[in-house]
Amino acid sequence: MTSDARGWIGPALAVVAAVTAFRVALLALSEADLFVDEAQYWLWGQELAWGYYSKPPLIAWVIRASTGLAGSDAAFWIRLPAPLFHAATALILGAIAARLAGPRVALAVAAAWSTLPMVAVGSLLISTDTVMFPFLAAALAGYLALLSAPSGRPAVALLTGLAMGAAFLAKYAAVFPLGLAAVAALHPAARPRLRDGVLVLLGFAALATPNLIWNATNGMATLSHTVDNTGWRGGIAADPAAMLRFLGEQFLVFGPILLPALAAAALARRVPRHAGVLALLSLPIVALIAGQALISGANANWAASAYVAGTILAVAWLAGRPRWLAASFAVNGLIALALPLAATRAETLRLGDRLLLQRYVGLDELSRAILAVAETEGAAAVAANERAVLADLFHSGRDGVLPIRAWPLPGAPRNHYEQRHPYLGDAGGPVLAVSRGAAQPPCEALRSGRIEPGPGAYGATPFTWWLVPPDCWSRP
Repeated sequence: MTSDARGWIGPALAVVAAVTAFRVALLALSEADLFVDEAQYWLWGQELAWGYYSKPPLIAWVIRASTGLAGSDAAFWIRLPAPLFHAATALILGAIAARLAGPRVALAVAAAWSTLPMVAVGSLLISTDTVMFPFLAAALAGYLALLSAPSGRPAVALLTGLAMGAAFLAKYAAVFPLGLAAVAALHPAARPRLRDGVLVLLGFAALATPNLIWNATNGMATLSHTVDNTGWRGGIAADPAAMLRFLGEQFLVFGPILLPALAAAALARRVPRHAGVLALLSLPIVALIAGQALISGANANWAASAYVAGTILAVAWLAGRPRWLAASFAVNGLIALALPLAATRAETLRLGDRLLLQRYVGLDELSRAILAVAETEGAAAVAANERAVLADLFHSGRDGVLPIRAWPLPGAPRNHYEQRHPYLGDAGGPVLAVSRGAAQPPCEALRSGRIEPGPGAYGATPFTWWLVPPDCWSRP
C-alpha cells in the first residue's frame, strides 16, 4: 500500500477511537438492564460449549473472556466487547475501501460504519450480529485480496476461511461460503483460483465442524431453533404488509440516505473496484430476507450482514455526491449521539406516559423482588416458567446460593433454561414457583402472594408466587 493510500489510517483511528471512547464512557453510565438475550448469553459463558440451544457459541466465549479478564459479571463488562468489536469492523472496512477506492473513501467508510444506526444500538447491547461483524469484514477483505492477487495466496486463503468460520460461530446468517458461491456463479471475475477456494473451505470447516458435531449430538438444537425462527413449520402465507414493514425498518437499520445510495450504487456498479461483487454480497441478502418477511415474517436485523459490503459500496457512491454524504453523516451521527445518551436515562426518559426504553428497565427490579420473597418464605429453590424472568434471575442471583430452575412443562424444551436447567424435584425444601397469567403449579400451595412489577418491561401485569412442596411437579 502506498503512502497516499495509508493516509487514511491516522484520521480514521482518531475518528473511530473518539466514537468508541464516547460509547464506552456512556456505557458505564447506562441505566438499561441486561436484555433477555444478553443475560442468556452471559449464562452460556458460564457453561462453555461448542453450541447452545438457540445460537452458535462465539458470543458466549467473548462475554466469558471479557468478564473473566475484568473479574466482574456486571452489565458493563458483559457489554464492553460490543463497541470494541464495532471499532475493529470500522477499521477493517476502511482498509478494504482504501484498496478499492482510495484514502478519502476509506476514511468515510470507517466513519460511516461507526455511526450506522444499527451500530449505535449494537454498541449499547451485546448481540450475535456485533460479534459476527469483524470476522465477516475480515473474510470479505481476504476474499477480495484473493481476487486481486496475480498468483495464489494460500496463507490468505486459509485465513479467509478461518474468518468465515469465526463469523459462522457468531451467527448462522454468516454462511459466507454459500453467498460467495452464488456470487462466483453469477460473476466470473469473482471466482478465486481453485486451490485458494479449497483452502478457504478447509479453513471454514476447521471452525464450523465442531459446532455442527455439537448440533448432531444435541438433537440439532440450534439449527432446529433457527428453522423455527423462520416460521416455516407453521405454514406459509403471504403478508405484503410485513414485507413493507421490514423494508421500512431497513432505513432505520442502515440509515435513510445510505439505503437508497446502496441501491443506486448497485445499479451503477462503476465505483468502487469490485463494485459488482460488493453489490451481490449486499442487496440480494436484503431481498432474500424481504422474501422471508413476506412469507413468514422477519426481524429488522436479519439482513444486517448485507451492510458489511453494502457500507463500502454506498459510501463510495456517495463520495461523488458530498452534500448527500454530509447529510447522511448528520442524520446517522445524530442517532449515534442520541441513543447512548438516552440509555443513561433509561429509567426516567419518557415519551408521553411511556418509558422510551421500556423493554430495558424493570427486569432487575422484578428479580430482586422474587429473590426477596424466596428468602422471606424460606424457599430452597425458585422455579419460573418464562424465559425473560429466568434469564434475569440467573444473572441477578449469581452471587447467591439459591438454585434457579425452569418450571417443568410438557413437551420438548422451548428454551435453554428448560433444556439445561429444568427443575427435577430435587430441592431440599419448598420451592417458590413464579408465573403471570393463567398458569398455576399442579399441586396445592403452602402459601401464595403477588408481586407488582415496577414500570418497565413487564408493564402492569402482576406476577403470582406460590410456595409449593418440592415434589409438586412429580406428583401424579
